[in-house]
Amino acid sequence: MEARSLSTATPGATLLEDRDTCSPTPGSGVGSTPESAGFLPGREPPYSVFTVLVVTLLVLLIAATFLWNLLVLVTILRVRAFHRVPHNLVASTAVSDVLVAALVMPLSLMKELSAGRRWQLGRSLCHVWICFDVLCCTASIWNVAAIALDRYWTITRHLQYTLPTRRRASGLMIALTWALSALIALAPPLFGWGEVYDPGLQRCQVSQEPSYTVFSTCGAFYLPLGVVLFVYWKIYKAAKFRFGRRRRAVLPLPATAEVRKGLWPWGPGILGEEGVGEGRVDRSLHI
Repeated sequence: MEARSLSTATPGATLLEDRDTCSPTPGSGVGSTPESAGFLPGREPPYSVFTVLVVTLLVLLIAATFLWNLLVLVTILRVRAFHRVPHNLVASTAVSDVLVAALVMPLSLMKELSAGRRWQLGRSLCHVWICFDVLCCTASIWNVAAIALDRYWTITRHLQYTLPTRRRASGLMIALTWALSALIALAPPLFGWGEVYDPGLQRCQVSQEPSYTVFSTCGAFYLPLGVVLFVYWKIYKAAKFRFGRRRRAVLPLPATAEVRKGLWPWGPGILGEEGVGEGRVDRSLHI
């Protein structure tokens, strides 16, 4: 009988123990609902103070970039003295930077603020955004290289590099800059060189195809960087050579010899005492 009573009492005790272990304790997260935790279902938690500050700084940076380059363009267009080389190259650089601030940076900020940095604007807008990003950034870098080449030819070939030649060369460099930038930007959608949009992951980024990565990196960064470094090194060498030649052309003045009274054949009466003692000729002497 005692064994039967123990056997029948054991399941009840087991159920009581299981009920005690499953019941949530005060302050624990088990059994709590999103409403009790302070979050509403279907809504994300608010942004932190640090995120708000970063977003504010980025918005100010976008506005400053746009307004500054727009001011440069307006100045070049309104002042007739700036309607010449190299200000057209500066204007081309300002155009590319204005497009970056107006079309690329706002969409990039929206992407950074989205949950998980996902692209939620569709495939077509993703292709447009990537193309303008690569196009404008590459054109801005190559415009800097064109300005460096214009300075180099102005210093080293100032006789042959006349104003008409300079205008033709600058126009040709601007056309080549934007043509090469467009080729690098439009290569993936035109030639199927990798994919920039992944609908499953909602990811929008520059094509990660290895061959395109090598092509775009060399054409948009390393090649213009090499041109700028080489040209400015040549400018430094040319300026150093010209400065050294100018210094050698100017002969140093001989040291002023001490003038003594006995060395002058016409005697001390013509020269003043002040001029004789210090090697200076009196102002009253006219030859």
